[in-house]
Amino acid sequence: MQAGLGLAGLLLLSWLAQAVAQYLLLHMVPRIRDRMDVRWAQVVWHDQVLRRLAHVVPSLVIQLGIDAVPQLHPTAFAVVRNLAVALTVLQLVRTLNALLDATLQAQENTPGGAPTSTRSIKSYVQLGKLALTLVGAIVIVAALIDRSPLILLSGLGAMSAVLMLVFKDTILSFTAGVQLSSNDMLRVGDWIQMPQVGADGDVVDIALHTVKVQNWDKTITTIPTWRLMSESYRNWRGMSESGGRRIKRTLQIDAASVHFLSEADIDRLERIALLTPYLQEKREAVHATNAALGERAATPTNLRRLTNIGTFRAYVQAYLRAHPGIHQGMTLMVRTMEPTAEGVPLELYCFTATTAWLQYEGIQGDIFDHLIAVLPEFDLRLFQSPTGHDIRTGLGQRALPPSP
Repeated sequence: MQAGLGLAGLLLLSWLAQAVAQYLLLHMVPRIRDRMDVRWAQVVWHDQVLRRLAHVVPSLVIQLGIDAVPQLHPTAFAVVRNLAVALTVLQLVRTLNALLDATLQAQENTPGGAPTSTRSIKSYVQLGKLALTLVGAIVIVAALIDRSPLILLSGLGAMSAVLMLVFKDTILSFTAGVQLSSNDMLRVGDWIQMPQVGADGDVVDIALHTVKVQNWDKTITTIPTWRLMSESYRNWRGMSESGGRRIKRTLQIDAASVHFLSEADIDRLERIALLTPYLQEKREAVHATNAALGERAATPTNLRRLTNIGTFRAYVQAYLRAHPGIHQGMTLMVRTMEPTAEGVPLELYCFTATTAWLQYEGIQGDIFDHLIAVLPEFDLRLFQSPTGHDIRTGLGQRALPPSP
């Protein structure tokens, strides 16, 4: 009866100790934390950490007060003490896991909700929680069977090969995560392309085993972390940080529309403001070169003359130089490429002054809309595969009148 009353009193004392600990930890400590307004205090004294820490108190009270219970049988003493030790370890592991969660939350978000860093520590937190769980499980089992944890650890050493096989993916993923983070190869918010797994979008989460990518169609692609080290992928972060996004597109010019410019053509095109400096300079250079030919100038082939495609190329260059949406500090080039069966490609190579997708597409569309519309001013045509209408027009055929 003395032992039973002693155990009942010890349980009541543990319950009272927990109530007092909860009041102090959940009511007094948060007030001190809010007054301090220190970042580390927000993490260490997080509400979830304090709540789980209060659950450690009852088992500690039982563990420390079991010696004071009179007339307790040695077997019951050992069972109660070992259970108290196991519960204490369990609650401590849960408290440390909550502390890791609070650390991750503080790293990912500011009080206003904005990300504080694009380098996520989620994989390290998950690995730490896994290690704490394994160590806690070993200590709990050792406490329940009343053996030293070192005995269990020595037995696990013989099972290292099995453990390596079981945790192979975890080890590979953690190693890959460390390399990705230390080499700054991947961050949350990066736009990556990995066609072999169907990923094309923003990185939204970097965990221990997986990296989640939200594709542009709002689907989610989950990539094993180790594949990002063993396979290639494209990261567009450099483009985003540079402040310019590349335009590399061609206009297919119909080769049959390319010809030399006459003096009348030059006079007409010289009225275009963007072409005036170019044509004045070229006209003087052409006259000087042709004047030096002497009698050979009578042969038209010997003369230096301007072409409509070359003048159009100069116009496009001047147009891009004057365009407010084009980044003037990056490469800007307009070149004629090798003619093909689809015409003469005229390539524009430049960068927009913004990396935002919508603005980029708008600038690119405006540029090519203008250039396609201005082509007839230079007597140039875009190459286009013939349609049925073109064939009927070429053959002089007309649609048959409807039958009566």
